[in-house]
Amino acid sequence: MRLKCIRLAGFKSFVDPTTVNFPSNMAAVVGPNGCGKSNIIDAVRWVMGESSAKNLRGESMTDVIFNGSNTRKPVTQASIELIFDNSDSTLVGEYAAFAEISIRRRVTRDAQNTYFLNGTKCRRRDITDIFLGTGLGPRSYSIIEQGMISKLIEAKPEDLRNFIEEAAGISKYKERRRETENRIRRTHENLARLTDLRDELERQLDRLHRQAQSAEKYQEFKAEERQLKAQLAALRWQALNLQVGQREAVIADQEVAFEALMAEQRSADASIERLRDGHHELSERFNLVQGRFYSVGGDIARVEQSIQHAQQRLRQLQDDMRDAETARLETESHLGHDRTLLATLGEELQTLAPEQESSAAVAEETSAGLEEAETAMHSWQEHWDSFNQRSAEPRRQAEVQQSRIQQLEHSIERLAERQRRIVDERKLLAADPEQAAIEQLAEQLTVGELQLEEQQLLEAQQADRLQELRVALQQAGQEQQQAQGELQRLTGRLASLEALQQAALNPGKGAGEWLQQHQLQNRPRVAEGLRVEAGWELAVETVLGADLQAILLDDLAGLDLQDFTEGDLRFLQSSGVASVAAGSLLDKVVANFDLSPWLAQVRPVESLDEALASRATLAAHESLISRDGYWVGRNFLRVRRASASESGVLARGQELEQLQIQLEQRSGLLEGLEERLLLMREEQQEQERLREEQRRAVQEQARLLGELKAQLSGRQAKVEQLVLRRGRLDAELQDVEQQREIEQEQLGEGRLLLQDAVEGMASDTSQREQLLAQRDGLRERLDRMRQTARQHKDHAHQLAVRLGSLRAQHDSTRQALERLEMQFERAIERREQLNLNLEEGAAPLEELRMKLEELLDRRMGVEEELKQARLALEDADRELREAERRRSQAEQQSQLLRTQLEQQRMEWQALSVRRAALTEQLLEDGYDLHGVLATLPAQASEKGWEEELLRLDARIQRLGPINLAAIDEYQQQSERKRYLDAQNADLVEALETLESVIRKIDKETRNRFKETFDQINGGLQALFPKVFGGGHAYLELPGEDLLDTGVAIMARPPGKKNSTIHLLSGGEKALTALALVFAIFKLNPAPFCMLDEVDAPLDDANVGRYARLVKEMSETVQFIYITHNKIAMEMADQLMGVTMHEPGCSRLVTVDVEEAVALVGS
Repeated sequence: MRLKCIRLAGFKSFVDPTTVNFPSNMAAVVGPNGCGKSNIIDAVRWVMGESSAKNLRGESMTDVIFNGSNTRKPVTQASIELIFDNSDSTLVGEYAAFAEISIRRRVTRDAQNTYFLNGTKCRRRDITDIFLGTGLGPRSYSIIEQGMISKLIEAKPEDLRNFIEEAAGISKYKERRRETENRIRRTHENLARLTDLRDELERQLDRLHRQAQSAEKYQEFKAEERQLKAQLAALRWQALNLQVGQREAVIADQEVAFEALMAEQRSADASIERLRDGHHELSERFNLVQGRFYSVGGDIARVEQSIQHAQQRLRQLQDDMRDAETARLETESHLGHDRTLLATLGEELQTLAPEQESSAAVAEETSAGLEEAETAMHSWQEHWDSFNQRSAEPRRQAEVQQSRIQQLEHSIERLAERQRRIVDERKLLAADPEQAAIEQLAEQLTVGELQLEEQQLLEAQQADRLQELRVALQQAGQEQQQAQGELQRLTGRLASLEALQQAALNPGKGAGEWLQQHQLQNRPRVAEGLRVEAGWELAVETVLGADLQAILLDDLAGLDLQDFTEGDLRFLQSSGVASVAAGSLLDKVVANFDLSPWLAQVRPVESLDEALASRATLAAHESLISRDGYWVGRNFLRVRRASASESGVLARGQELEQLQIQLEQRSGLLEGLEERLLLMREEQQEQERLREEQRRAVQEQARLLGELKAQLSGRQAKVEQLVLRRGRLDAELQDVEQQREIEQEQLGEGRLLLQDAVEGMASDTSQREQLLAQRDGLRERLDRMRQTARQHKDHAHQLAVRLGSLRAQHDSTRQALERLEMQFERAIERREQLNLNLEEGAAPLEELRMKLEELLDRRMGVEEELKQARLALEDADRELREAERRRSQAEQQSQLLRTQLEQQRMEWQALSVRRAALTEQLLEDGYDLHGVLATLPAQASEKGWEEELLRLDARIQRLGPINLAAIDEYQQQSERKRYLDAQNADLVEALETLESVIRKIDKETRNRFKETFDQINGGLQALFPKVFGGGHAYLELPGEDLLDTGVAIMARPPGKKNSTIHLLSGGEKALTALALVFAIFKLNPAPFCMLDEVDAPLDDANVGRYARLVKEMSETVQFIYITHNKIAMEMADQLMGVTMHEPGCSRLVTVDVEEAVALVGS
């Protein structure tokens, strides 16, 4: 696969759509600095998925879009498309059938990135997945940018490892391993959550089992409670019914009394209405008189206000009269002053006008003389400029020839020195002492390769032994995990059965307290001392029943049961001798105490049918018990089916003993496995140590072999360099001699031209002195005329300013005088108007005073009439208040009686509601009132039934919180527990599968990395001497584990003993990095390689070696490199020039070197 072309549009400086074709394997991109060459490499990295704007020399991803220039507007998006030729089917999978692969990326101004694969929209991950393992990628070793050489050679071992992994094709394995680790992490999280759920569910199951037992008792108590509550409700209904009848009689008596009070109240209301009508008439008469009184008072107030206003107006007119007279006198004084000032200014203007005219005439005459002097000076300057132009050419020619002569003399000296150095170096290169050393190194290299093969064979055998040991160790670890899991399962099962057994043998709260008080709680029980034949546990539990919880005592005589008040206690004397009854259930039991009273008369049968068939043959006190727990007597049949915690006590006890035995066996087995595992791990460590020693020996032998190869390659390269150097020195010596002859001829011509220029400069000196003397005379006359003209001009300006100021002052004084005369006339007119207003305002004041006296007399008459109306209204108010007081008393009495009546009705209604509520409650509970009343005992009382309910409620409260849905919940949670157990098994199996995948990936990664490392190390040791002409370099692994160890590069150029890679010069670092990159390419050649000015720090000799190496590798790898070096350009098959025909916009020009050479030759 190879890169066919690149299509750019709007990307950085490539604003116009541009197609860069690569028809050959050696394409060089050239051009001046800043023209956009590196943008081509940035475009390739960007399309391959580069997500860091910093690595693209920007701040954000939108910086790659063309942002405009002086002549171009910004564009809205950038698009890059790479076309790959896949005719050799390098890509595998679904794209192997395509002859061409197109990859395109587009970004818009709003930072929206879009990827296309063969024209179809895809994800960024799809692009990166295609190139996994091919050596291509945004940050792979196939793209070497400016500055990346130093970063590569100075990188940390962990970073340098990434290049080796990419060459080994491990990147896809690392991606798979990362995904597998994520799955393992998620599986562990799910397993932890599932374990928590299972633990919580087990605790819930134990709690639900106890709650279900309490719920059954609670239901029994609740049924009895409902019956008692129904009877109590019937008793309460009888009492309420009696109280309702009594209340109805009281309400009837109070309603009669209330009607009498209401009649008395209605009579009082009629009397009040009559008094209110009379009071209304008196109130209207009083309001009319009061209105007349207020009207007269208003007229009086208005007249008094008019009198006061007239007096204030007279005082205001008198003040205005005084102010007008004062203003008239001030205006008359200002008129006299302004008339005097106007006369003075007129006389001064008549004096200054003639003087100003004469001064202006003198200034005009002086200006004319100044213009004549300036014209003479200007004509001299023109003559001087033309002279300088004529005389400057010989001087310039002389300076140029002097500078040229000095430069030629220095150049001839440098050429002579260079010719001497070339002759000396040519003599030194005549001898060739390297051939014998090359033959000796070749023999040593053959011996070293044979030794290396033997050590590698030993290392492979050691690795096989170690792998077999790892497999055995893994199997032992799995056996240990299985044993631990089985031990944990047995431990959990044992704890669960012990908890159930303890709950089944729990005697209850009251009995437990009594046993603890008498220190009998740890005595053995009957169930703990029995051994029952398999299959007959349920039969024995059915016969013994609660006696299984009986406590075994040595003697029953010492028991004190006086303080035992609540619970169930059973005791059995264990000192008796166990008896035997053939054919009875006692034969199925083994015990250390006598159980014959219970089991001797019970015969075992297989089934219920057999028991029922044999019932007629039973003697007195005999019975039959089937295997499945049916107990049959001559006249009874008993079946017991208890809950899971209460039943199976005997079977559970036997299972506990078996589990204890299994637990001890598993513990012993686990200890043996752990000891075996420890021994195998110690053996593994020893084998790994031996393998590591063998690996280090192989590495040391490989390093020594690499040094021999490096020395051999270095000496061979040195011989080649000597031959090439001698040829270049001969050609260079001939060029220096030709150049020296040419420069001698140019030196003679320059000296003749210098002599002609000096002669021309001498003839211009006398003419320059005459012109300078003429300039001094003209400059002195011009300065004198300028000073005189400036004095006359200043005097004329001062007179004009003074005359203008006087004229402005005269005009302003005249205008002010006219304004004062108009103001004086207006002051006289205002004084006359004020005198007229004073005479008119004094007449109506007397008329207002007479009208005020008349209105005062009218008000006194109306005031007397208002007093009589007020007295009559007050008498009517007293009578009305007395009538309302009587009505209020009657109303209060009726209100009190109404309140009492309402209270009686409310109580009657409450009693009726309570009675009806009791009836409805009984109906809701499914009871008939009359039926309950009929079944009540004659001596039944409400208090007795309440006490009975309290006792029953206390028994319910002792049960504690009740969960009525516990039974259903217990079934549901049990089903859920089985489902979670199945899921747990699936997750454990999935986890083991994923861990197996991780181990396989790690094994493949180690093998590939080791193989690739060795091959790249050998390639570096072979290439380094070719690049440097000697020296040696090699790679080493500083870590132990091949999965994560870094890679360090050790380089020593010929003749140097550097202690670290950082002490190399810039050129040496560049050559070392190139040797490493080309070694990687030889092992795993990427489809193409891009190099951005990697030859910048190299001299011509090293550039030549670098170019020949690239040319050699171009047979298998496509190279696209940016360079400024002519030697590197000569090696290219195709030259692409990048220019900026307009500022900020790049353009591409392509030249095929072979076609260009053919055209020149023709």
